[in-house]
Amino acid sequence: MPDDGYIPHARFVSPNEIRRDFCAALSSMYRLEVPLYGELIDLVNDVNERVKERGGSWETSARLGVERHGAIRLGRPSELAFIARFFATLGMYPVGYYDLSTSGVPVHATAFRPISSSALEANPFRVFTSLLRPELISDPMLRQQALDILAKREIFHPRVRELVTMAERQGGLGEDEAKDLVQFGLETFRWHETAFVDQATYRKLDQAHPLVADIVGFRGPHINHLTPRVLDIDTAQRDMIRREIPAKQIIEGPPARQCPILLRQTSFQALTEAIRFPGGEGLGAHRARFGEIESRGVALTPKGHDLYMKLMDELKRVEAHIENNDEHQANLQKVFARFPDSWKSLRKDRLAYFTYSLAFTSIGPGTPRSLEDLIDDGIVTVTPIVYEDFLPASAAGIFQSNLGSSSGSRSPTPEESSSSTESSKVVFEEALGQTTIDYFELYEQIQQKSLDTVRRLTGGVVP
Repeated sequence: MPDDGYIPHARFVSPNEIRRDFCAALSSMYRLEVPLYGELIDLVNDVNERVKERGGSWETSARLGVERHGAIRLGRPSELAFIARFFATLGMYPVGYYDLSTSGVPVHATAFRPISSSALEANPFRVFTSLLRPELISDPMLRQQALDILAKREIFHPRVRELVTMAERQGGLGEDEAKDLVQFGLETFRWHETAFVDQATYRKLDQAHPLVADIVGFRGPHINHLTPRVLDIDTAQRDMIRREIPAKQIIEGPPARQCPILLRQTSFQALTEAIRFPGGEGLGAHRARFGEIESRGVALTPKGHDLYMKLMDELKRVEAHIENNDEHQANLQKVFARFPDSWKSLRKDRLAYFTYSLAFTSIGPGTPRSLEDLIDDGIVTVTPIVYEDFLPASAAGIFQSNLGSSSGSRSPTPEESSSSTESSKVVFEEALGQTTIDYFELYEQIQQKSLDTVRRLTGGVVP
C-alpha cells in the first residue's frame, strides 16, 4: 500500500499542493464549459451556509468549500495504467474496485484519492475512473472496431508524460514543473466538440450503449461531472427544482438520518450538446456531461455495510421501478428503521468507524480505565470518520439516468455473476499495474491509529 505521508523537500512541491491546484483549475475549466455547474456550486454554497447557521450539520470542516469529486471514462488498459502514474504525482491512489456491469453499465472502475487523514484534510479531491469492458459489447464486429479506434488515440499531452516520468525518477516536481503538470494535465479532461469518429460509427456506438459512444467516440475522456459536497441534499434537490434546474428524479443511496451513513447523490440531467463530425459531415447531439451533488456520512465497517446491503436488497422487494422521490424516500425510511441512528449505537455495535482523541492536552496519572469510561467521563472525544468512497449501485443509477439505456451491450448472466466481479477485478488490476486498495483497511487503520495514541497518552486503554 502506498504511503502518501509527504516529507517536504526544498526542491519539490508537495503532492497536496499540486492536487489542490489541479482541482481548482479543473473546476474553473468545467465552470466555463458547463455554466450550469457554476449555478450548482452557488446553490450548494447557499444550502451549506443555511445548514451551518442553524447548527444542523454533523460535519462542518473547512474542506467542504473545496471538496470535489470528478469522473472520467477511459477506453484502453494503457490509458488506465498511465493515469494511475499521473494521479500518483498528485498524491492520489486507486481505492476500491467497482463493477458497474451488474447494473447494465459496461465499465468497471476505481477511485483515485488521497489516503491519509492529513492528505484528505489538505484537499480531498477524488476522481472516479472507469474503464470500458469491450467484451460486453454484444456485436463482435463493433467490438473490434471500437478497439481499433481506441488504439489510434493519445489522450495525454507529451509534456504530461515527460513530467510524470521526471517526478518518478527524481522523487517530485519543482514549482515550474508542477505548474506545467496542472496546465497540460487539463488537456486530458477537456471537452472536444469534434468527434473522433464519423457519424455512422458514432450512431452504431451509441446504439450499443450511450456510454460506449462517450468513451470511444471522442479524442479524450473529458470530465463528465465535477461534484461538490452538500450538507443537506434533500434541500438541495428541492432548490434545484425551484430554480428550474432539471434534477434527477431520485436521490441515490440511503435515506436522510440523524447520523448520516455512506453516500447520497443526485444530479441535474446531462446536457444535450452539439458535436461536429470530421470531414464536414454536419452536426450531431451527445449527452454525457451533467452536474452532480453528494452528501457524505460516516464510513461503515464490513458489518455495517453488510446490513446496509441487506436493507437495500429488501427495498427492492418493497418497490419496483419508481420515479417519485418522496415515495422512494418514505420506503427507505421504513426499511432503514432497523439501522441504528445514534453515534453511540453505531459505535458500540461496531457498525461504523470513528477516531478517538483526548479532550485535554494532558491528563493526570491514574489507573488505566476502559475506553467507555474515558468517553463517559469526557476525557476522550469521538469523531465519525467521513466515508470517502463510492457505492456501485448509486454510481450506476446516476450514469443510467443521464445516459439512457440500450440493448447493444449486456450485463453478466446470473450464472456468471458469482465469479464475474472477482475475475474482472483481476483483469482491471492487471491493466492498472497494481492492486486497488481496500477502503475498509484504510478506515480501520485510521481508527486503530487514534486508539493507539489514546492508549499511549492515558497509560493504557482497554478498547
